[in-house]
Amino acid sequence: MDRRDFLRTLGVAAAVAGTGLNGAPLSGKSKKPAPAAEDGLHLRFLGTGAADWHGPDARGEHRRFSSVLLDGRILIDFTASNIDMLPQGCKPECVFYTHSHGDHYNPKALVDVGVPLAYLNVSWIARARNNFSEVSLQTGLPAPKLVPLNIADKTVCGDITITALPANHAVNLTEQTMIYLIEKGPVRLLYATDTGGIPALAARLIGIDSHDSHAQPINGLIMEATMGMGDKGDEDFRLFTHSSVDTVRHTVNMLLKHKRYLPQEGQPVYLTHFARTLQPTQKELEATLPAPLVAAYDGLEITFKA
Repeated sequence: MDRRDFLRTLGVAAAVAGTGLNGAPLSGKSKKPAPAAEDGLHLRFLGTGAADWHGPDARGEHRRFSSVLLDGRILIDFTASNIDMLPQGCKPECVFYTHSHGDHYNPKALVDVGVPLAYLNVSWIARARNNFSEVSLQTGLPAPKLVPLNIADKTVCGDITITALPANHAVNLTEQTMIYLIEKGPVRLLYATDTGGIPALAARLIGIDSHDSHAQPINGLIMEATMGMGDKGDEDFRLFTHSSVDTVRHTVNMLLKHKRYLPQEGQPVYLTHFARTLQPTQKELEATLPAPLVAAYDGLEITFKA
């Protein structure tokens, strides 16, 4: 299947609110309520940008900080930049933080929206308690209950199970950053940002280690591509803690070869966490990314099925 035909299949598979495959940014909240997929896992990208995005750039591109909404009720990461992307009437039940960098973690934004529960790695929960306590005192609004997670912990949220996995990303010398495995029925989706590749321990815990005889393939993958395409990021310090398009491509090829990634026919791998200074426009990404890689954009809505 060539690139043009592949993109045509996405037009059928992706349900997008208020925009198209050219990645035109949405403004304001979606007028439709957040759906929950009965026969799959519904996901809405609330933002797809890295930390160097602060409003529209000179090209007219606009990416909010990376965040997703699962089945209209569970957040992964959340900042003030994502508030206007929440569907009308959406009241998220909880958030799972990947780490404490400001483009993923913003206590005031969570308190303002009224999310009652937050999950984060135990390594920085004391600092988070202080942050939320200060915001609560300043705003007069209640702080969420904070739940500490250790690596390999599984959290059941109704019909969704989320497993905490180690990421390859640095905040300081003590904080453990995380990526997440999201399971709903037969759907097994790996959400991997911010991370330089998939750490060996994470691969083993998921069941996608090619040397593991007890394989548990994933059928959905969202992965960061902060470093861009080609050799642009070869001399950039972010190489230590982030992935490139080539990193994702090699990862996907290996998983496909060893049958550790078994997507539904036509289901792409979605790239997110694009750095403004290292990536071309959405239109250029759509024209050049090798299948099955597809550039996500703010407001994109998809349903993962097994």
